[in-house]
Amino acid sequence: MEEVTSTNFIETEINNDIAAGVYADARVHTRFPPEPNGYLHIGHAKSICLNFGLGEKYRGLTNLRFDDTNPTKEEEEYVRSIEEDVRWLGFEWEGEERYASDYFEQMYDYACRLIREGSAYVDDLTTEEIREYRGDFNTPGKESPYRNRSVEENLRLFAEMREGKYAEGEKVLRAKIDMAAPNIVMRDPVMYRILHASHHRTGDAWCIYPMYDFAHPVSDAIERITHSICTLEFEAHRPLYEWFLRSWPDAELPRQIEFARLNVTTMITSKRKLRRLVEEGVVTGWDDPRMPTISGIRRRGYTPAALRDFCERIGVAKNDSVVDLSLLEFCIREDLKKTAPRLMAVLEPLKIVLTNYPEDKREMMTLENNPEDPDAGTREVPFGRELYIERADFMEEPVKKFFRLAPGREVRLRNAYIIRCDEVVKNEAGEITELRCSYDPETRSGLPGSQRKVKGVLHWVPVAEAVPLEARLYEPLFSQEDEDDGRDFLEKVQPNSLTVLQAVAEPALREYPVGSRFQFQRQGYFVLDRDSTPEQPVVNRIVGLRDTWAKLQKK
Repeated sequence: MEEVTSTNFIETEINNDIAAGVYADARVHTRFPPEPNGYLHIGHAKSICLNFGLGEKYRGLTNLRFDDTNPTKEEEEYVRSIEEDVRWLGFEWEGEERYASDYFEQMYDYACRLIREGSAYVDDLTTEEIREYRGDFNTPGKESPYRNRSVEENLRLFAEMREGKYAEGEKVLRAKIDMAAPNIVMRDPVMYRILHASHHRTGDAWCIYPMYDFAHPVSDAIERITHSICTLEFEAHRPLYEWFLRSWPDAELPRQIEFARLNVTTMITSKRKLRRLVEEGVVTGWDDPRMPTISGIRRRGYTPAALRDFCERIGVAKNDSVVDLSLLEFCIREDLKKTAPRLMAVLEPLKIVLTNYPEDKREMMTLENNPEDPDAGTREVPFGRELYIERADFMEEPVKKFFRLAPGREVRLRNAYIIRCDEVVKNEAGEITELRCSYDPETRSGLPGSQRKVKGVLHWVPVAEAVPLEARLYEPLFSQEDEDDGRDFLEKVQPNSLTVLQAVAEPALREYPVGSRFQFQRQGYFVLDRDSTPEQPVVNRIVGLRDTWAKLQKK
């Protein structure tokens, strides 16, 4: 194959293997091995892009393999969601999806082989006793009193474990390595435990299930994976990964390479915590747009291109770090600014009446669909006597540098006329309900009078044709400054993570199907949510227009 120029340390390692002829035909075969016990999050997106990206770059193969070795937490729902996430990101796996459970019989046979070699034994210690016997970083472990059982007895007991003769926790199969090893992972780790639970694929065929540290390398070896790309927390497990494969009957063994996991400010990626957010009703589900799950990010309105660009920009590192959320927001803005059509929407409407505009007159104002895209064309927006503007665009007693509408002040309505506020109408509670304004008919955009300058330009929506919509504005669930202060993490959920507004938009909004993304001028980028109905569209704000990342870069 053509020589691939490496852009990170993993590719350098792969190039070295190719140059040394470690794998026949310079083959590269990776895998993405999620556990089907929850929805994938943004950290998995990096792993997906890395593993499938390596397969593409080296013209190799990438498997999708589900690590389904814990039947008490796994569901078919999670399997389907994971497949959807991988495909949404733009990747396809080699052949059919695979499962660790496909290899249960081969794993059992290999475990028996290790027993026959004297490298594994059945232990009767309880979970607490095993933990106690293991010792710690300062204290070597103690050998189990059952460690020196004969090969014949271990084979019999392991077979009886498989047959269901023992209760959960009564026995385990452990590797016989070294109870004094400096690396605690190597102190006779558990290989199999008893679980009398029905498996989502194998049913009740098994009541013993392999631990991840055993199932993972054996599955890699069965599939003839060349490079097992893992996150840094598995670095200490690499000697065990290699130890488990020392008797594997294949000269070409997979090798494990670790990289830094993806951490993003304000986002938690603990599956346990994410599950609690769902189960305790803090969010509406795994795909709630505030969730850092891929399905939540997708529903929020992010694009696959933006997420892949984000993963590409942060690169592949050897040390853990935290990436600022603003970089992810920068990536979606960069993607959408060139493709998303512009529309006008008013999130908190304030009605204005142009008192000198004829009641029965309607005009069509021409607006660009996207100034960044010369081929996007234009659209016509109806203009009349009654309009909505943004409530925040009016101030009865304007502060310094407030250049929008105020009593006696003029502003331009985008691609329309210059107007002046003449009167403020309030209700009995003193709340502003309406503004009475006058317009200058000589200042319509495109006419000679449009050259007259005013400082403020406001977006607007015609009252008669306004499309009512629900606008959902999202903020991070957790603050960027979150610290471990002893409180339960649910106590730190920000109360303003979701604001729901009854807004209005120009009539062109009705032309777009669910899933469409657009920019509401001066408001941000939005996506039409699946909760939309013909009577009331629902939009999620993807991201605001303010680009924090660009400002950080300038600093």
